[in-house]
Amino acid sequence: MTGWDISPSGVSGVLKETAKAAEGLSNTGKALQKTMPSAAESAGTIQQGGVEKSGVQGPVGAALGEFFTAYQEKLMYVAVRTSNSLNGAAGATNAYVKGDLEMAARAQANALKEPKIDLPGTGGQQGGS
Repeated sequence: MTGWDISPSGVSGVLKETAKAAEGLSNTGKALQKTMPSAAESAGTIQQGGVEKSGVQGPVGAALGEFFTAYQEKLMYVAVRTSNSLNGAAGATNAYVKGDLEMAARAQANALKEPKIDLPGTGGQQGGS
């Protein structure tokens, strides 16, 4: 039978590094939410006859808006999926450690139990009476 061989400290180290990377991803997503509207606005508006038409977004701004709308849900999905994965791995590792501690405690308790001595005799009684 194969068994589990998990290093809780190793898992913890990997989770910490992954959380750092996920934080960078989260910060990038937040920055994108903040700067994308500004970038779209700065891309300019449509001009007609050399006069800028107020409020009519130009093609670059419109494309940026469409890009952000199309990928916003995917970016949020990745962030939530990453968080759930980190929490799941941590929970599974904690359960593994708890299971090991429970098995060790059970083994110690069984080892400390008073031994039952059943000497041969009639009717299972000690002393052979």
